[in-house]
Amino acid sequence: MTSYDVVVVGGGHAGCEAATTSARVGAKTLLISHKFDTIGEMSCNPAIGGLGKGHLVREIDALDGIIGRIADLSSIQYRLLNRTKGPAVRGPRAQSDRKLYKKYMQEEIENTQNLELLFDPVEDLIFDSNKQIAGVICASGKKISTKKVIITTGTFLNGLIHLGDKTIPAGRHGDSPSIGLADSLYKTGFNIGRLKTGTPARLDKNTIDFSRLEKQEADDDHSYFSFLTTKTHNEQLPCHMTYTNEAVHSIIQKNITKSAIYSGQISGTGPRYCPSVEDKVVKFADKLRHQIFLEPEGLDSDLIYPNGISTSLPPDVQDEFISKINGLENVKIVRHGYAIEYDFIDPQELYQTLETKKIKGLYLAGQINGTTGYEEAAAQGLVAGLNAAISLSNKEHVFSRNDSYIGVMIDDLTLKGVTEPYRMFTSRAEYRLLLRADNADLRLTEAGYNLGLVEADRYEKYSAKKIELEKVNKIVKNQYVTPNALSKIGVQINQDGKKRSAFDLLAYPNIDIDKIDEIFDLNLKQYRSEILDQITTEAHYKGYLKKQESEIISLTKEEKVEIPPSLKYELIPSLSTEIIEKLTKIKPKNLSQASRIDGVTPAALSVILSYIKTKAKSQKLA
Repeated sequence: MTSYDVVVVGGGHAGCEAATTSARVGAKTLLISHKFDTIGEMSCNPAIGGLGKGHLVREIDALDGIIGRIADLSSIQYRLLNRTKGPAVRGPRAQSDRKLYKKYMQEEIENTQNLELLFDPVEDLIFDSNKQIAGVICASGKKISTKKVIITTGTFLNGLIHLGDKTIPAGRHGDSPSIGLADSLYKTGFNIGRLKTGTPARLDKNTIDFSRLEKQEADDDHSYFSFLTTKTHNEQLPCHMTYTNEAVHSIIQKNITKSAIYSGQISGTGPRYCPSVEDKVVKFADKLRHQIFLEPEGLDSDLIYPNGISTSLPPDVQDEFISKINGLENVKIVRHGYAIEYDFIDPQELYQTLETKKIKGLYLAGQINGTTGYEEAAAQGLVAGLNAAISLSNKEHVFSRNDSYIGVMIDDLTLKGVTEPYRMFTSRAEYRLLLRADNADLRLTEAGYNLGLVEADRYEKYSAKKIELEKVNKIVKNQYVTPNALSKIGVQINQDGKKRSAFDLLAYPNIDIDKIDEIFDLNLKQYRSEILDQITTEAHYKGYLKKQESEIISLTKEEKVEIPPSLKYELIPSLSTEIIEKLTKIKPKNLSQASRIDGVTPAALSVILSYIKTKAKSQKLA
């Protein structure tokens, strides 16, 4: 029987990131998928990033992950969302060429050292006498020996496509679902639920009247995902916008019972933040129109992805309502939209390493944990791949809410669970002024290097950037001027007699780097724009950052109050049955984690803390 350190099941975004991460850390890794052609497939829209999601991609890249570099190699339209708002909530996003993304991802997988590929779907898990992972069994009957398995099956676990009243067992269009593995997971006793997502029709661009639509060009200055990217690789294409209308809504309302979502055919919950067009029409009946982004699928592709009209209505109804949309009156539908329903495992079944609590050595990442989106999946893949590999040396690494959006997501999933597909937003992070997309490398690359994640080339470039940043920081924080001197050159600030540094002045809305150069003659323009932008942002947020750093110190103190894994909550006086059940199920590692579980009150935390201290004291005395 062939043996590997880590086996990754599934070749989507979570699987690719998990496999390359595990191999990069040094584990002998095997990636098992249905077929080579679907590795790195963009199953839904051909885009990476966005609000919150773009932060995740930058963080993965700061840890030497692959999604950011692949997105840059395949980008055909860069846009920075929320550009007019503060840096903390800006989200880099890019349309990708679907074929190029898959091509570069497959090349990355093939060229990763310590990583081998096998195309033979996993049907079952092998356990040892202690009910710990010992291997996997493939459809061919082949057995693979391993102590660590990462399952990243996306929407394939008992996947079922819905198109009107028609159902097709599938993980996505044209690919068979994972039935055997689903049965194997059911036998383990995991809490398994059902979710759904959807996709719109694909349109022939040659049959769209673009002259009647709003054009959305790429940004002039491109916000790359990878900190290593220095140039744009492809021609930048425009997207176009159109809208639904009353005629479209009327057709959908008239046929609503034919939708799999509203006929009762689908039991799974869909994503609230990316609803089907049926949901939009029913739940937002007061809105006269809904926006549709017509996104190109590639440089040499004739396909257009109409983002905003995901549907499970029958093909004839899709034909009818799409033809009523401005610019799409004569459009040819190449493939109709559909909904897909699939199994997921309650992420409260997981530790923050993404290892399952019931089965040692089994890790889960991606949509199987109740998330939605390429970026969320890739981030979980990195966490699972890292922890599976370093657990071979009895180590683990937990990302925290105060160091990354990755930490926020894992914390949310494992402590709160999901009732709908989880999507990352900047609003989920309490410390978002610190967790910006622009400083992901400054937050994570050093730690990644120490974990063996970040390779030498990236670390050298990061170190050079850090030195340059520290140099410029020192310059602007050691140049002072009085209000009186400023007044003489036409810069009006409060005449309080207090000297201000160049860094202090950058916090003023009417003072930028050019003005600082004019006031102090520092020639700051000789330094890279990303360095100057970083310092300007820090100056703007200075007061708020100080406050958030203080809050993080308090949080860190709470995290140091560890809760013994063997603690029996039922023995603690005055805890409610509901709180006991939640704490017993989730098994928080410290007081900070316990405080973020729904329903766990400050009074309950106080009682737990008192009990732990009393117990520790009595054991010490004994």
